[in-house]
Amino acid sequence: MDFSIIELSDDCETKIKLRNFLFSQIRSEYGYGYIPSYHKDIINLNEYYIDSSKNNLYFIENLKNNKIIATIAVRPYDKDFKEFKNIYDKDSTASIWRLFVDKSYRRCGLASLLYKKVEEFCCENNFKEIYLHTHKNLEAGFNFWKKQGFKVTWDTNNDLQTVHMIKQLSNF
Repeated sequence: MDFSIIELSDDCETKIKLRNFLFSQIRSEYGYGYIPSYHKDIINLNEYYIDSSKNNLYFIENLKNNKIIATIAVRPYDKDFKEFKNIYDKDSTASIWRLFVDKSYRRCGLASLLYKKVEEFCCENNFKEIYLHTHKNLEAGFNFWKKQGFKVTWDTNNDLQTVHMIKQLSNF
């Protein structure tokens, strides 16, 4: 497969393709569409991933058909969970968002390539750790993150089976 890992830029056509891909993946995986409180970053790509040097979004494009087939985003930790107050902060903790791989391209190592790119970015930007949340019922995703060295820090035991995970970066 011919593909390229691309860093998001301020190109309108690319941003439209990216939004379409992300919302199709969200519909496919979670069964719902646009929810303003959940998807601010997708609507405001510049604000969340382009305008700040400590934020980034990478995607993989199939070069044969120019189709986006995978994404991952990273930005400083910006949640307000009381459980993590004074534990994670935007200066030392990065957070991963929007890892999606089109079903037709799964099990090809694309998620691992994207994650490696994000981890390199985090080290270059002096983050000490990477935070994410996922869901235990997304078994492949949950197991993927454990294989990458992430540890569960809080299992909410809620209906969505949300778990919060952290990985300490080796450069610290």
